Amino acid sequence: RKNPATKGTVLVFHGNADRAADRIYYGPELSALGYRVLLAEYPGYGGRKGSVGEKYFVEDGLETLKQVSEQYGGPVYLLGESLGCGVAAAVARVSPVPVDGIILITPWDTLKAVASEKFPLLPVSFLLTDSYDTVQNLQDFKGPVVVAGAGEDEVIGFSHAENLYASLPARTRKMWKKMEGAGHNNWLNYTDSEWWKEIMSFASSGK
Repeated sequence: RKNPATKGTVLVFHGNADRAADRIYYGPELSALGYRVLLAEYPGYGGRKGSVGEKYFVEDGLETLKQVSEQYGGPVYLLGESLGCGVAAAVARVSPVPVDGIILITPWDTLKAVASEKFPLLPVSFLLTDSYDTVQNLQDFKGPVVVAGAGEDEVIGFSHAENLYASLPARTRKMWKKMEGAGHNNWLNYTDSEWWKEIMSFASSGK
């Protein structure tokens, strides 16, 4: 049911090896700012049936976004964490439903770039079945984009968040947030209510 007092809906796509239920901490932070928070779950995760992979995650994300728009209207914002950044960007690129802003936390530029860095001796271009090319998927996005990188990201590597931000076109309304000292899995400890207020204020600046 639509609530005119709500500033909009934030649809969250979580990281790999997690469940949507593990990301309930988004609720208090974002609801305190006036946003409805919905946690998307991927096929094959959290007890859901379905095939795992970029194609299936994006298809499911599109369907979820459609349902959110039909039930609540806009504005709708996509928030991705780690793997979820790749899903959010891919969903935004092909969605017929308007996406009003994107927040990417501990993102990568492309999955190929991350894999090549971790496995320099392997022909990763031939081995990868998913691309998750966040750089390409955001090239034509018209809304605000927030990129938040963990300064000590031991899983993806901070440089990939930097590269992603730098790759965004000059016309893109973009915000860069470096979480000094934060790691890939403890970044939340390096945020506070003011941090969330700042990024959501920017992400919603197109409205």
